[in-house]
Amino acid sequence: METGGLVFSTPELLNPSIDITILNFESIDSTNLEAANQAKRGAKEGLCVVAESQTAGRGRHGRTWISPKNAGLYLSIVLRPAIEIRYLPLLTFAGAIAVYDCLRTNFSLSPDIKWANDVLVGEKKIAGILAETADSEYGMAVVLGIGINLRRNAISPELSETATSIENETGSPPDKQTVLQSLIGEFSSRYAGLHLPNGVEKTCEEWIERSSYANGKEVRATLPDRTISGRTSGITETGALKIETADEGLVIIQAGDVTRIRKNPSVISQD
Repeated sequence: METGGLVFSTPELLNPSIDITILNFESIDSTNLEAANQAKRGAKEGLCVVAESQTAGRGRHGRTWISPKNAGLYLSIVLRPAIEIRYLPLLTFAGAIAVYDCLRTNFSLSPDIKWANDVLVGEKKIAGILAETADSEYGMAVVLGIGINLRRNAISPELSETATSIENETGSPPDKQTVLQSLIGEFSSRYAGLHLPNGVEKTCEEWIERSSYANGKEVRATLPDRTISGRTSGITETGALKIETADEGLVIIQAGDVTRIRKNPSVISQD
């Protein structure tokens, strides 16, 4: 059920600014799906779909994002970025940086960003970002979905070893509106910054500063056609991950699942 809207604006000094109009639902199949449908009907940039729960929350590669009522922050923003198509993956980076800074500023947590779209705390997933495109007669839009685990009941028993929440990490449940407004502010700033002349370089630099996965991390990458192992060696300007392997040399990963290889080579993190 739609429950109304709320408007935020970025500071005037940022260019371009983005006005966020929030559309609230008690329950919905997927905020990304609703935002995509809104974009196809001509929704302006900045429409933000927020739901108390999702019945078919979506993650990467068609996975399900578990979305119990009032347990997490589930939102999707309609974007119409004025950047080159090859830089669209950096919207995911901007979202991850925004989540990272929101958690650090408001809850004194020490997050990490795992390429390409997961935010971790203590090696456990606390948030995920999913970007999808939507084409229509109104032009291309990008829907950026963000899910943050707020309360303990956001984590199913089978995920307790690999996922966490703000409540798990701080000992008390957070105020959802505080998280929402902080996240919107952080993302609006990052999004505006991406459009500046040095925005691509700056976004990559800020992502690298916040991610232990950017350089020197022993990882295994599952690709559509094979699996490789090696040490991360930075990112490209379009957000692809570089992995130095023993067999193939430097491999550039545009898409795939990356897991950290622990010191015991027989144990691989599934965060």
